[in-house]
Amino acid sequence: MKIDQSEITEKVRRDLAQRLGVSDADIVEQSIESDEFPNAALGAPLEDEMSAQVITPGLRIRLSAGGRSYEYRANDRQMRLVNFNGKNFRI
Repeated sequence: MKIDQSEITEKVRRDLAQRLGVSDADIVEQSIESDEFPNAALGAPLEDEMSAQVITPGLRIRLSAGGRSYEYRANDRQMRLVNFNGKNFRI
C-alpha cells in the first residue's frame, strides 16, 4: 500500500497542534523524507513494546512550533511521535 504523504502530514499536524494546545496554523512543516527504520515500531517503540526486528520503510516528518522541533514517523499502518516529553507515542 502506498503512503498518502499529504494525508499523514495533515494528521500529524493536527495531532501536534492538539498536544501543544495551539492552532494548526502555528505548526510549521520543516521536512518530510523517506527513511528506513530498524524495526516495525519505526525505531520509536513504546515503553515495554516488542516489535519485529526488520527494516521498515516509512516517512520521517519534522515539524516545529514555538521554537521547538518535533519528529513523527509514519508508514501505511501507523504514525508515531518520537521523544515527546521523553516518551514515544503511537497515533
